[in-house]
Amino acid sequence: MGNRFSSLKCKEVVNICDGCRLGFVCDVEVDCRNGRIVAIVVPCHGKCFGLFGRHDEFVIPWQSIRRIGDDIILVDGDLDKCRLPRHKRPFF
Repeated sequence: MGNRFSSLKCKEVVNICDGCRLGFVCDVEVDCRNGRIVAIVVPCHGKCFGLFGRHDEFVIPWQSIRRIGDDIILVDGDLDKCRLPRHKRPFF
């Protein structure tokens, strides 16, 4: 993969099992020993257009990615297993 992380952030993630649009990549997990991407991270949709109440995120293993296109990333898998609570950041 000769692309940069910034090009992944511009792509929407869609689950091919049910056609659900998950959102856009916000982060990646990298195996520092091998220099490979282990997973992509997509924030779950919040209640008020994603502005408030966003407490979880999808951590989607790289093996679940089926295709990376120009505008979209297609994933296949059980997203309930990929949904993790988001770490709370201190307010101050």
